[in-house]
Amino acid sequence: MSRRRVLRSALQVGASGILPGRIIRALGADVPVRGGQIIVGQFPESSTLTNAMTSAGPTGLVSGKIFDGLLTYDFDLTPRPQLATAWEQSSDGLTITFRLRPGVTWHDGNPFTAADVAFSATEVWKKLHSRGRTTFANLVAAETPDPLTLVFRLSKPQPSILRALASTESQILPRHLYEGTDVRGNPHNVAPVGTGPFRFVKWDHGNYIVLERNPDYWDHPKPYLDRLIFRVMPDAFARSAALQTGEVDIVGGVSVALSDIARLARESGIAIDSHGFEYTATIFFLEFNLDRPMFKDLRVRRAFAHAIDREFIIHNIFFGRAVACHGPVPPTLAEFYTPDLPIYPYDLDLARRLLDDAGCKPDADGVRLTANLDAVPGGAMPRIAEYLRDNLGRIGIKFVMRGGQDFASYVRRIYTERNFDAIVTGGNAAPDPAMGVQRFYWSKGFQPGVAFSNASHYASAETDRLLEAAQTEIDVKKRSNLYGDFQRKVMADLPTIPLVAPAYVTLANRRVRRHTISADGLDANLAEAYVAPS
Repeated sequence: MSRRRVLRSALQVGASGILPGRIIRALGADVPVRGGQIIVGQFPESSTLTNAMTSAGPTGLVSGKIFDGLLTYDFDLTPRPQLATAWEQSSDGLTITFRLRPGVTWHDGNPFTAADVAFSATEVWKKLHSRGRTTFANLVAAETPDPLTLVFRLSKPQPSILRALASTESQILPRHLYEGTDVRGNPHNVAPVGTGPFRFVKWDHGNYIVLERNPDYWDHPKPYLDRLIFRVMPDAFARSAALQTGEVDIVGGVSVALSDIARLARESGIAIDSHGFEYTATIFFLEFNLDRPMFKDLRVRRAFAHAIDREFIIHNIFFGRAVACHGPVPPTLAEFYTPDLPIYPYDLDLARRLLDDAGCKPDADGVRLTANLDAVPGGAMPRIAEYLRDNLGRIGIKFVMRGGQDFASYVRRIYTERNFDAIVTGGNAAPDPAMGVQRFYWSKGFQPGVAFSNASHYASAETDRLLEAAQTEIDVKKRSNLYGDFQRKVMADLPTIPLVAPAYVTLANRRVRRHTISADGLDANLAEAYVAPS
């Protein structure tokens, strides 16, 4: 405990105003107070500090404060102005015009203009981002008739674009620092220059990241906080303890110890918020490497599906804070979800018969098949992998778990080197299937080096047809029907086995106010957050 106190004292040097050192019940009106800092408990650690070319979840927690997006979104996903003050779409869906906010500057003092957005959209989101490759697939030009006007020209309608312009989804990079460089290797990816309410100060890898107030922020007098600190804390129970003692002020999403939620929510000084996850609607699944001969036989993949008890996962790993997923679109995305899908009930005897039919007979030790199993580090996914290892062992599957890798090493192993057999992974399914779901099943989403995309190397002409038709369909009912057909098709093919959709929460010191005011919750810019007086 003394080491944590020393660290916190060191991080407070130079901070001003009120510090949330003690957890107490907050009273009074919601009137912003200037000054102070918030310490965020985080794990896993980011591997980069910009979301412009990655959909990796840990990145947005930090980068969403450094960069603003064109739009932000209410809890019902209604778009609201941010760097774009107004927008309109043509009746044929082929042109979207944005009016940009005047007087915005990058943290290095250069003016923010439409050219920055045009460069980011055409050279970064469309080419390098796993979801952006789908979302902006039909973007053929980004025109800049003047510095504050941006025009997207599309070859086909793309209904998902207007839901894809949050900072953590489509992050705008400063063209003057990126154009003509290796975008993925640009040093500003780890020392970013943004337009947001907080500026990058320091990254002590494995320990903490420090951001400070941007005094030239366009939305004066925001931000109210002087400083944000992101503490890397690998142990979930240590994060819970730090929240209780006041050494950490807020934790959210995968950083919350699920087993501690009910207990922490009873603390008088801690508030729980279930909003702020509408933009992500995360789904967890088991994904096969279909380039491995062992997984080319559908009977083998079906056997795996019949050997998984989702209710066990929900109650023993998520403590009831999740729902079962029998398809690639989670029930939480009700607009596009369909329950009319092939179902693979938990049945170990049927799983064994399917393996017998596929020629996977048990050896003298009862082992039918041996495979490596990787899981995204942090959160619930390693525990899901442990359950799968144990339960699939009951039907003769020997899963060898490979641990001890950090987030960056995991991403490189799976998506660049493709050195894996099966993975327990997850992804954002919302706010639109064209953004969150399509990348995992679209054959064109497969590209070594593009993270959290089609790692299975699944390729189906019929699936591609359905996805591409739904991607451009502007009739709401027809679009929903296309996604229904898509869900039935992939659940018949089983390149992945959907498992559960977690119901995440944010836990915070009650003195930390207005931290969750939009659909992307703690990933948003925290410009309105403040610390109430004791």
